[in-house]
Amino acid sequence: MAPIRVALIGLSASAKTSWAVEGHLPYLLSPKGKSKYQIVALLNSSVDAAKDAIATFELPASTKAYGDPQDLANDPDIDLVVNNTRTDVHYGTIKPSIEAGKHAYVEWPLAHSVPAAIELRDLAAKKYVRTMVGLQGRLSPVILKVSEVLGDGENGKIGKVLSSDARAFGSLLRRDRFSEGLAYFADRKIGGHPVSIHFGHMIDFIHSVLGEFSSFQSHAQVQRPEVFITSGHWSSSNDTSSVAGTIKSDVPDLVSVQGTLKSSDLISEGATLTVTYRNGPSFPGTPAFVWTIAGTKGELRVTSPEGPYLQSHCYGSDDKPAGIKIEVHNYGSNTVETVPWHWSDLQKSLDMRFAHSGGKAPWPTFGDAVVRHKQIAQILKAFDEKSVTS
Repeated sequence: MAPIRVALIGLSASAKTSWAVEGHLPYLLSPKGKSKYQIVALLNSSVDAAKDAIATFELPASTKAYGDPQDLANDPDIDLVVNNTRTDVHYGTIKPSIEAGKHAYVEWPLAHSVPAAIELRDLAAKKYVRTMVGLQGRLSPVILKVSEVLGDGENGKIGKVLSSDARAFGSLLRRDRFSEGLAYFADRKIGGHPVSIHFGHMIDFIHSVLGEFSSFQSHAQVQRPEVFITSGHWSSSNDTSSVAGTIKSDVPDLVSVQGTLKSSDLISEGATLTVTYRNGPSFPGTPAFVWTIAGTKGELRVTSPEGPYLQSHCYGSDDKPAGIKIEVHNYGSNTVETVPWHWSDLQKSLDMRFAHSGGKAPWPTFGDAVVRHKQIAQILKAFDEKSVTS
């Protein structure tokens, strides 16, 4: 079968941050990727910017360069459009291609607002377009293994779920500052920020295992309404950044959600889920992500030193025992078992572990994205209403 012809939106030679470069390109240029996909076009802010990216990443000379979304949509030699731009331009850059009947992959968040996300979902359905959104955490090997351990309730290792609790820290972010390339994280109207991205990815893979809330309440807080903007590089083990200024933030840096899960063969009637997220590293020496699921027969715990980013990043592999761990406490025997999980050989070969279903689970669609958008919008609405009345 001929490779699927792919157009990338947002593969930039000059971007300060680019998931296209880190998350998509390594796979698409791997032998496995090339056997299934062929990059045939790029869309950037201008034709010249697209040409620069083609040269920088040494793509074939036949790769077409576009600077207008409609021109890309009009190209009959493109099967799939992959959108990696900043969230506030997802809608405008992908809609023409969906109108033209092209299949679409859009990074999460799908759009800058709930109405825009709903419009893209409905348009794709009308045009019979297959869609995927970058909520790949639900397809990570960790999450697939957790679902396997839980089974279908009483037949799983911990029995039917009675309650679950997750506490996470956005350890890829500083507590009180963003880099220049992520300054828009302080501006809620952009649509892409720590609540929608970091919290959104986490709550999505949790719901993919446990199902959705039947009802929930939330609390959010802007702990630091003014944050520093830095130039340079920062990671949890390296800081070469310097302060370049400050910016006002209207994005909560702490979110807490508690609610009742919908009952099922897996979930007991009235089971509670509590999730808390806070920007910045955790207390030194403590995991940046701890997720417990208590059942009738035992309890499961997932821990990660780096935070809730179970879909990517090079930690938690078979040869890194300090990475992500899945453990099960059996109540009857009072023993704790460590459950092995594995990256695929393909994931091990790439710098960024990009999750894929491998036929084990359906991929997240625009419809799934709308569900998550509505949940996050409800959390932010509750925050706004509390702020107005307090």
